Amino acid sequence: MPGKVYLIGAGPGDPGLMTLKGKAALERADCVIHDVLINAALLRFTRDDCERISAGSLGPDRQTRQIAINRLLVSKSREGRIVARLKGGDPFVFGRGGEEAEALAKAGIAFEVVPGITSGYAAPAYAGIPVTHRDFTTSVSFVAGHQESLKPESAVDWEGLAKGSGTLVFFMGTGTLEQIAHALVKHGRAPETPAAVIRWGTRPNQEVVTGTLADIAARAAHLEPPTVIVVGEVVTLREQLRWFERLPLFGKRIVITRAREQAGALREELSALGAGVVEIPTIEIRPPASWEPLDAAIRRLEGFNYLLFTSANGVRNFLDRLKAGGQDVRDLKGLTIGAIGPATAAELAKTGIRVDLLPREYRAEGLLEALKDRDLRGKAFLIPRAKVARDLVPRALAEKGARVEVVEAYETVVPQLPREELERLFTPPPDVITFTSSSTASNFAKLAGEENVASILRGVAIASIGPVTSTTLRKLGLNVSIEPSESTIPALIAAVVEFFKRRE
Repeated sequence: MPGKVYLIGAGPGDPGLMTLKGKAALERADCVIHDVLINAALLRFTRDDCERISAGSLGPDRQTRQIAINRLLVSKSREGRIVARLKGGDPFVFGRGGEEAEALAKAGIAFEVVPGITSGYAAPAYAGIPVTHRDFTTSVSFVAGHQESLKPESAVDWEGLAKGSGTLVFFMGTGTLEQIAHALVKHGRAPETPAAVIRWGTRPNQEVVTGTLADIAARAAHLEPPTVIVVGEVVTLREQLRWFERLPLFGKRIVITRAREQAGALREELSALGAGVVEIPTIEIRPPASWEPLDAAIRRLEGFNYLLFTSANGVRNFLDRLKAGGQDVRDLKGLTIGAIGPATAAELAKTGIRVDLLPREYRAEGLLEALKDRDLRGKAFLIPRAKVARDLVPRALAEKGARVEVVEAYETVVPQLPREELERLFTPPPDVITFTSSSTASNFAKLAGEENVASILRGVAIASIGPVTSTTLRKLGLNVSIEPSESTIPALIAAVVEFFKRRE
């Protein structure tokens, strides 16, 4: 089959601004060639076997690099591969996407352009600056602000820009801000015209400096690329409309240590509150060495009275094996089904299974409390769970005269993470690190080195999901700063927000 290239706009930085079509193209890709400044979180949409190439590694300067990119797009697609060219912002808005499309067309390579959200209006929007507003202007101009645009032979109509009443948005103008302001004033724009410089727009580390054409260069002299410069009366709306920086976790850097498959809800909720989320999975979830013990237990379901789940992972794998054995949820009729917490119960609810037992305290002790008034003598319990887990529930049930069969539904291992990669992820140091189980805590200590973990986390607020995890953390010599009253992800997030409210 012939290959194909997708020229995809990655958006300005917030991964939530990636288009659905762009995400779908990334999921299909055999090879992705990405800009250096894209949000690396977008690469999680690619397959594990997808080849990833950073465009920054393809040449020492812009022109050499662009030639190499063009050639690589052609050669990879000629291998019959689906190639994703992931570009910051929009490919056709100062993204050199037109040049790449020309190279593909000349080589006879099929391609599609997937537009992205450009930083030209997204960064101002996150800074509280609408680039158009009926009370101020009905037009906006996007302008290249690099050195070439300031040369006398440049095609930029500085007089038209200066004397027009529209908003001006300059790309790539960090190093030429003083000259841009001077050129606009020289050609007729008032020195008191409001101006703003936005660095890392739409990201949690977004920084905004405002002023006028007369002083913006001095005010923003400390800012480094990438920036977007906005000139116009709409800048005056910023103080009223700066919604992004008012989010409760804006600018906070938070590490989550859950398994990658389980991190989605926590990552998305923290991001929605303005946090910059760093994922360091300390758990890798794998199938058991053999499915036979679980399959055998499922074949004997009629011999059990209770089915207890202590994690969403156990639910997923149990239901998968139920289906693989030619059975379905109707075969669970007559069983009393218990879940350790709402997340586990929600996983069961996806297939219409209603939970009979849900403890008030979302841990093993709570599950036992929910069963304390029942006569369990002679009752048979099936508990599909991780290979290594606390034995509190099986032991306590056996003491009450129950017959308990624990079967391995999955196992957890410590992922491979080079020490230098861990150090990179901790630069700059995070504000908070979250632990959602004892395993995430003990595994993080193994990755960091138990002798180093206290020094690595010095100055970092430690958030624990509940008492059991907190006990493990304290045994590692760590102080727990945040612990919710309820051991759930929503309660943990609320506790993190409250922690910063108190601190501020």
